[in-house]
Amino acid sequence: MRVVVATTAGAGHLGPLLPFARALRQGGHDVVITAPASFAASVERAGFEHRPFADGSPEEQGRVFASLAGCTNDEANAIVVRDVFGRIGARAALPGVRELIERRRPDLVVREPAELASYVAAEEAGIPHVQVAVGLTAFDELCVSVLEEPLAELGSRSGIDGLRSSPRLSLCPQSFDGPGAGETTRRYRDVAPAATGPLPEWWAGPDLPLVYVTFGSVAAGFGLFPALYQQVAAVVAELPVRVLMTTGGGVDLSLLGPLPANVHAEQWWPQEDVMPHTTAVVGHGGFGTTLAALVAGVPIVAIPLFADQPANAARVAAIGAGIALDGGATAVGNLADALQRVLDGETYARSARAVAEEIRELPAVGECVPFLEGVA
Repeated sequence: MRVVVATTAGAGHLGPLLPFARALRQGGHDVVITAPASFAASVERAGFEHRPFADGSPEEQGRVFASLAGCTNDEANAIVVRDVFGRIGARAALPGVRELIERRRPDLVVREPAELASYVAAEEAGIPHVQVAVGLTAFDELCVSVLEEPLAELGSRSGIDGLRSSPRLSLCPQSFDGPGAGETTRRYRDVAPAATGPLPEWWAGPDLPLVYVTFGSVAAGFGLFPALYQQVAAVVAELPVRVLMTTGGGVDLSLLGPLPANVHAEQWWPQEDVMPHTTAVVGHGGFGTTLAALVAGVPIVAIPLFADQPANAARVAAIGAGIALDGGATAVGNLADALQRVLDGETYARSARAVAEEIRELPAVGECVPFLEGVA
């Protein structure tokens, strides 16, 4: 069958879709990914043919983000979902997605919650569609709840009812998602590539525990680089650990200045190579990084910054797999104590390993293919 996978720009949106896209392709199906034109390199780097649609207006998006000053995180999320994704992005994307759907006539559309043009175009053409979670069920529901007006403006007949009734796939285990969350969601585990071996010998000194520090692929572009990364490096310099810090692409690592001897920085490093050697993760609570740590059974110190990160960090703390530090970048002052607590005891590591065991018991992602063939 012919499958269109649809995403907005952003590693956190594309990442959860890729295991399902790969499973469909390995099952013999013809898969293309449609995404903003600006996101072509990321799609092609993942090994898929990119079918572009127009990006939303940067000027319009800028005005929305400028309006968020003084908003709570929940208020800001609602505004961004409604106006950036639901209006600006979807309005720009819809002509290109409609054209792709008409020309390709796919048997199935696989989409993520923030990409709404594919939902409207599939609905218009009578093509089945499924949604892949890129976060917790509760956060997805928060997003859906503010989309009724934007969907009506786009011409959707079913609105949010159609979104809610769409089959939902997820890589998120039930314990992390929350009690009773996503009861009809089909859950799978990714079959990740094997690690390539030991990490390079970046650090001098003994074989100390490795702490992986990452604030994802976009935080550095939100004005948090280099100050946040320098502050974290100064804190961990005093601890008996080795640190691998990644910043995301497009930043000048020289702006970090001299780093402590136990800290090494890279723009990017494959997480599947890092996690087998990692004792603890320090991060922003992003869904992809958090899930990667839980898959590996690695405890987390989360410093959430924006979007769904506070919700993810709260769930990490609730299941005992780590510590959540509130206050955004100002919470770095509490990092040393939290990280030492995670490293010193077995409690957090034991809880993280229990989630990893739960994930290992989920069906492999390839088992989604017969279900999706049935949907189509």
